[in-house]
Amino acid sequence: MSEQIVQVENVNPSDLYGANDQHLTMIKSLFPKIKIIARGDYIKIIGNDEEVEYFINRLNLLILHLERYGNISAKVIEDIMLCAGESDFIKNINDSDVLVYGRNGLQIKAMTANQKLMVKASEDKDMIFAIGPAGTGKTYTAVALAVRALKNKEVRRIILTRPAVEAGENLGFLPGDLKEKLDPYLQPLYDALRDMLPQSKLQAFMEDGTIEIAPLAFMRGRTLDHAFVILDEAQNATRSQLKMFLTRMGRSAKFVITGDITQIDLPKNQPSGLPQAMEVLKDVKGIDFIFLSEKDVVRHKLVTDIVNAYKKYYNDENDGNGNG
Repeated sequence: MSEQIVQVENVNPSDLYGANDQHLTMIKSLFPKIKIIARGDYIKIIGNDEEVEYFINRLNLLILHLERYGNISAKVIEDIMLCAGESDFIKNINDSDVLVYGRNGLQIKAMTANQKLMVKASEDKDMIFAIGPAGTGKTYTAVALAVRALKNKEVRRIILTRPAVEAGENLGFLPGDLKEKLDPYLQPLYDALRDMLPQSKLQAFMEDGTIEIAPLAFMRGRTLDHAFVILDEAQNATRSQLKMFLTRMGRSAKFVITGDITQIDLPKNQPSGLPQAMEVLKDVKGIDFIFLSEKDVVRHKLVTDIVNAYKKYYNDENDGNGNG
């Protein structure tokens, strides 16, 4: 006899068990020789060693199906739990293009050549810089990589940070506590996470510290071990801030730094640390630089046109003909 426990991760247990536990009841009926006890996000299985092992293998496939497609049905349960051969789902289980399956089965992939380079670089290097204009998917791809690493247990936590350019006295007049004052700066990171994780799971991760979103100033003095860490909008970090952040890297950590050197919001007397870091670190082994362009814009077509228009404007200003 064997007794094992499976923790239901990355999906809402109530979606797995079904309304009034109808899915769970069906699963139990398909395996009458083993005892199945569900308590919250834990499932205890008791029975013959081989039958328990087979059941856990199929249960994990069922959970993965729910994670990828956002729903399960009686037919899916029967297909995956009892199919002697390989169902279509099992055949396609190693979809290498998909970074993570988000809410309602949303498939999140690298969409452009340079986004795919980001993915490859992150797999090969512990620190990468993704530099490019608005709309090129820098942040979204980085967050997808972080969520994938967390789901695959490659890291223990995700830390997302941004410089809050106005985080000094200019925020003082805003109502609320510090978190409420800073949340607008961090909203793009929340938006990406909401696409990739069920709300209940995201909330739990935020509450227990598995996922942390904080302004860059909060990184000072820390060592970030066993974490996937993203610095977004790095062009708005000063030289000292960026050096401080880069030296927070601990053991078994992955760092992704994203930025757009054409959108620096710092005061003129505070040079951005990003161009300097790109120059200083360009020959350091273990660090890779990915440069995205208007060809990687995945927002509305107008965003590509806007990026190109501004690029032409600045090129004309600096054409050396006295027009700028």
